[in-house]
Amino acid sequence: MIFARQALLPEGWTRDVRVCVTDGAISDVTPGAVASAGDVRVDALVPGMANLHSHTFQRGFSGMTERRGQGRESFWTWRDLMYRFALSLDPDGVEALALLCHVEMLEAGFTRVGEFHYLHHAPDGRPYDDPAELSARIFAAAEHSGIALTHLPVFYAHAGFGGQDPEAGQRRFLHDPEPFLALVEACDAFATRSGDRVGWAPHSLRAVTAEELSHLCGALQGRITHIHVAEQVKEVEDCLAFSGARPVDWLFDHVDVGADWCLIHATHLSDEERMRLARSGAVAGLCPVTEANLGDGLFPAERFLAEGGRIGIGTDSNVRIDVAEELRTLEYGQRLFHRARNVLAAEGSSTGRRLFDAACAGGAQALDAPPAVLAPGAPADVVGLSDPMDSTGDALLDRWVFGRDVAVTDVWVAGRHLVREGRHPLRGAAVAGARDAMKRVLS
Repeated sequence: MIFARQALLPEGWTRDVRVCVTDGAISDVTPGAVASAGDVRVDALVPGMANLHSHTFQRGFSGMTERRGQGRESFWTWRDLMYRFALSLDPDGVEALALLCHVEMLEAGFTRVGEFHYLHHAPDGRPYDDPAELSARIFAAAEHSGIALTHLPVFYAHAGFGGQDPEAGQRRFLHDPEPFLALVEACDAFATRSGDRVGWAPHSLRAVTAEELSHLCGALQGRITHIHVAEQVKEVEDCLAFSGARPVDWLFDHVDVGADWCLIHATHLSDEERMRLARSGAVAGLCPVTEANLGDGLFPAERFLAEGGRIGIGTDSNVRIDVAEELRTLEYGQRLFHRARNVLAAEGSSTGRRLFDAACAGGAQALDAPPAVLAPGAPADVVGLSDPMDSTGDALLDRWVFGRDVAVTDVWVAGRHLVREGRHPLRGAAVAGARDAMKRVLS
């Protein structure tokens, strides 16, 4: 049993709430209750957040790309280092970095992760004896940590629009369509926990031809689909030069994009593209901390939300892993651009609450998960917060996102109490494993 001095229920903030968990799900929610001996007590209880976009292997070089070389640094120069790092990891290292990421995500208040997984083969580009070896390592890390996983095997075949030959640095990522379909099917066999999901992802319009995209969308119909799109101005320019259309327009003109799609970044949109995305019911997968780190640009969030668009948040390169920091960076970027405050809040309402609610709903949709709510029948994926200032209601979310007093103390996934007093029990082992993996890479 969990007793919260206040909890964010579907009907709003409620005082003195006792939550009963049975077989991994919330079985009862009692407002106005009295704590009992043995209850886990928290200041506040909120639904767990979904992290809709992660590349866990990139956690290994967090902070290692902050040295300026000759000329202007950009996403494309960062990508060169990422390729070199990706070519150096062994399977044990992939699993170790995933475990560290998952532990850090849980400690931050994420209860589910969408792993956009494109590191498939051995460093020389040949498949492992088990072609799904590295996907299996992601599932193993998720099961070990306890985080819920939506695995998104990535189809990657080309270096640029029009089916350009891939580069040497991309050799661990590459597939033909039929072996890729076999990989997705193999991943289904790894999804043994009730919360596991398997979708798929065409990496980007640069990495897949129109024919390949059409074939795979047909073969994988019914699965959630994620895609990187319009992250960089160069990508937009290259798409225009090749096809005469902007990336999001091209995608909507050639594929039936709906609520089972998530467009990652979608940073550089025309007004028409923004409105098409909002009308489609698809989720815009925003990764504000990574987008800031890479200098990507700013998503038009104010207009998109006003048009009914759906958003979720992801940690992408995992340079930082923090629910509050992703939401704060999203809002602060809008403030800097519009030179205004509380840009993404509805008039008269809390900014922290608007961001939290939108990201919870969009993240769950994008990862094919049940709605993130504290209600009977919902998975017991919940987060306990401490607040020494005794804030009430939405003020607590504002203090969590924009202040420094509120902290994650407890996290449950499928009813398992994985984080206590802010710490996952595997933290020490996860750090040691990641350190060993990095020693092998750097040697």
